[in-house]
Amino acid sequence: MSDTGDVEVRIASLHVHPVKSCAGIAVDEALVIETGFEFDRAWMLVDERGVFVSQRDLPRMALIQPTLKHVDMVLRAPGMLALHLAVDRVEAPTRVRVWDDEVAAYDMGDLAAQWFSDFLGRKLRLVRFDPEQRRLADRRWTGPLEAEAAFADAFPLLVASSAGLAELNRRLAAAGHAPVTMQRFRPNLVLDGLDANGEDHLDEIVFGAPEGPVRLKLVKPCARCPIPDVDPATGERGHAVGDALAAYRADARLDGAITFGMNAVIVEGVEATLHTGMVGQATFAFA
Repeated sequence: MSDTGDVEVRIASLHVHPVKSCAGIAVDEALVIETGFEFDRAWMLVDERGVFVSQRDLPRMALIQPTLKHVDMVLRAPGMLALHLAVDRVEAPTRVRVWDDEVAAYDMGDLAAQWFSDFLGRKLRLVRFDPEQRRLADRRWTGPLEAEAAFADAFPLLVASSAGLAELNRRLAAAGHAPVTMQRFRPNLVLDGLDANGEDHLDEIVFGAPEGPVRLKLVKPCARCPIPDVDPATGERGHAVGDALAAYRADARLDGAITFGMNAVIVEGVEATLHTGMVGQATFAFA
């Protein structure tokens, strides 16, 4: 820590989740756009009413693995032929619902719909977020900032720490359970240089990207649903992670909800690129 109350952090890993609630991709660099990282939660699965579905209902979604190529996204799942989707192509405009927000989107066509429906055993459609749509994060947490999100639950980015995962795994081991990976928590940035769950106490992080500074403000603890208890390798649900977190991660800021990681918004740095290994300066929040 410096004399100014700052702490130096390092980007341990970067993650993009192209299809909401399907597997994520660890990337070496990520382009910052208005809604977070480019391609993060840009696609989403919806039911026949146009309402989003997730691992909360369909844990086998964890087994669907996307890969981003130069011109297409390739989706693979056990027992399925690969599905190729052009990243610059959409089909019919539609309206869909993600939590309480009804937003403009584009349907991705019958072939994609059939592929996901066959694998997940339920009639589903794949949609892509309309970039002309402005879906704003909750101003109760962002204050004067108008932070945009695509199909993420509520905020553009999620920040977690390597030390936070290490502490969870220490507790899991003490209870006789196997360690888990950060995949279960679906963050965008994982930071080194913090104490366990030290991201809870940060206000802003500034990274010096080649294009200019990237300034992120951490605004709200991330309340946890059952998804961290879904094993990303098997798509099966357990309870060990939730039980372990319940013992020490109740957050008074959210009326005792169990939290892990911090939601963040972009103050500055759209069109800049973050890289793994990049060092930044973080400031502490003081209540």
